[in-house]
Amino acid sequence: MLAELPPAFARTTRISLALFAIALVGLLIDHREITGAPAWLKPAKFGISSAIYLFTLGRMTKDLPSTRLLRIATSLIGWILVSEVIVIDVQAIRGTTSHFNIDTPLNAAIFSSMGAGIGIVWLMSMVLLWLHLRTEVSDRAMAAALRVGLALNILGAGTGWTMTQIRPAQVESLRRGDHPFLAGSHTIGAPDGGPGLPLVKWSTEHGDLRVPHFLGMHALQLLPLLLLGIRRFRGRRNDALEVTAVVMAAATCAAIFLAALAQALAGLPLYPLTAS
Repeated sequence: MLAELPPAFARTTRISLALFAIALVGLLIDHREITGAPAWLKPAKFGISSAIYLFTLGRMTKDLPSTRLLRIATSLIGWILVSEVIVIDVQAIRGTTSHFNIDTPLNAAIFSSMGAGIGIVWLMSMVLLWLHLRTEVSDRAMAAALRVGLALNILGAGTGWTMTQIRPAQVESLRRGDHPFLAGSHTIGAPDGGPGLPLVKWSTEHGDLRVPHFLGMHALQLLPLLLLGIRRFRGRRNDALEVTAVVMAAATCAAIFLAALAQALAGLPLYPLTAS
């Protein structure tokens, strides 16, 4: 299946899967914690999510005309994401955080470069959506699922900029000279690293921007999978029915994303639970 993808996506999906495997080994043999979570949990999550994202985009763009713009966009997205996961791995090895970390000039430069890279990926995702919208398709329902899914993915990724906003408590900490120096967080109402849900570690006491971030970004996989499930259940194609189902599902995903974003910004947890 990977061989059918555009070359840049095929290569970087394989590398992301390899980095995910390395992170799994790290989870087994390295028992350190960083901000209250296993040191290799974030590298594992970013490795597998990058592989899934690149594979889905590859399936979406494999039938697009091979233009210079498409090759540039796929190469930038693929190699920047792989570089980001490698940096997260390196920071885990160093025993420190990759995001929001401005405690030293090196960490500040790493965080800034990661932000710039993700900004490019975000823009190139818009380019891929634009190219897909301009392309004639035979499968209208699947095209709709992928296009709306990518649009929601772009919105979900955009919540990352909200995470990078420096919090009032961090401003005061910087003025006092406290360490570590941090700029931004995914938790609203408290520092990162408090009690969280199993595996994902989303805060169970405060708002957590990772919730809408996750919901928005993975609509890109959810909507096509839902459509495939409908087709398998019905056993036959019906374009009008399928497009209607995709539109309704997309509207539901958008409403859930906005509700989760509002809840997180209000400082409320997705599910209040005292983690053990």
